[in-house]
Amino acid sequence: MATQASSAPAQLRRVLGLPALVFFGLVYMVPLTIFTTYGIVTELTGGRTAGAYLVTLLAMMFTATSYSFMVKRYPVAGSAYSYTNMAFGPNVGFLAGWSLLLDYLFIPMINYLLIGLFLNIAFPAIPAWSIILASIALVTVLNVIGIHSVAKASNLIVGAQIVFIGVFVALSWQTLGTGQSVDYLAPLLGDGSAPGFGALMAGAAVLCLSFLGFDAVSTLAEESRDARRDVPRAIILTTLGAGLLFTLLAYISQLVLPGSSFANVDAAANEVMFKAGGQFLANFFTAAFVAGSLGSALASQAAVSRILFTMGRDGVLPQRTFGQLSPRFGTPVFAILLVSAFSLLALVIDLATLASLISFGALVAFSAVNLAVVRTHLMMDNAERNLLGLLRYGVVPLVGLSLTLWLWTSLSALTLVIGLCWFALGLAYLAVLTAGFRRPMRLVDFSEAG
Repeated sequence: MATQASSAPAQLRRVLGLPALVFFGLVYMVPLTIFTTYGIVTELTGGRTAGAYLVTLLAMMFTATSYSFMVKRYPVAGSAYSYTNMAFGPNVGFLAGWSLLLDYLFIPMINYLLIGLFLNIAFPAIPAWSIILASIALVTVLNVIGIHSVAKASNLIVGAQIVFIGVFVALSWQTLGTGQSVDYLAPLLGDGSAPGFGALMAGAAVLCLSFLGFDAVSTLAEESRDARRDVPRAIILTTLGAGLLFTLLAYISQLVLPGSSFANVDAAANEVMFKAGGQFLANFFTAAFVAGSLGSALASQAAVSRILFTMGRDGVLPQRTFGQLSPRFGTPVFAILLVSAFSLLALVIDLATLASLISFGALVAFSAVNLAVVRTHLMMDNAERNLLGLLRYGVVPLVGLSLTLWLWTSLSALTLVIGLCWFALGLAYLAVLTAGFRRPMRLVDFSEAG
């Protein structure tokens, strides 16, 4: 029999309610992230970015529902790692968690890189590397202090972005009311430059990147006051709310600046802002976008540090370092500092390489969670094999799995190679932990699981 983890594991503090969880998820996904790929997707879909977002939202809602099913059964930290562990055993759980780390470790880094790039453009006298270092230091301190500081900062950042969105919508409405002809169906039907369903699907696959964060809410299950009730709701509300917000912003942007041709496709958002509100709105956008990137770094570092803590507490990673909480702050300080050290790669890595690496881990996690729902609810003890159970725990996750596998077709060869190398490294580490797979992994002690 496998050895159980410590009978008295360290405990995270249960302080978060539903509003804080939803705000955490929204700030992780960054409401203004639409403008990162707006020009690329608008050009790719022939001006149908809003329609592409609706397609992507539909795909993501199935997987988000699978996450909600799993967190109701196992309200613990660890996200896909924990769920796969309980459904398929610790070996598969470790590999799922290892793959998920590829996603989580790079998300804070890409945010630091974006902050450095945008602020360096606004203030050329300040070198980008110094901005990156200052951002890493600030986020690290806030995460060490505790989840209270993360929640409060998340609220402020989401609030600032909501103010920007309100100003953007108001100025856009004013611009649209100046007497110019407006085609309100154009954002859904396009300008004819890239017709067909295939172009829309290609754009939807790119937009999957906008949703690679709703699962972060599940990592806070052990810091939620009522995890079984609030975390599933927060996952669904975060996914639906962010998806509708992305669609609305894309729709309005397309109305303000019709068509799919830009002077600079990578800076298409700036063209939209200038058209809607001039230099004032362009400057406001830069400030709000940088604030959102800072908030996403804050939330994503909190999430990955808790995954590392869970794996350390279970003995999968060295327990003396990863599985300990600070007596003063009640946070996994070592894991937080390790993520910060890893994020220093933002000083030398380029944005294109980072962006190509993030999808692999997330799609592995999405696939694993969809399969875990089928295994847990239909193939284990207390399975719900009636008609309703088959629809909820069979059809929904299998549709989510199919859509997730379809999204794999959009990954580049470089992404697949690096992702598979990372997976192979995890498999080698697992072989060491289990003495060549002859010794079973330590079982996770899910004291909250039911």
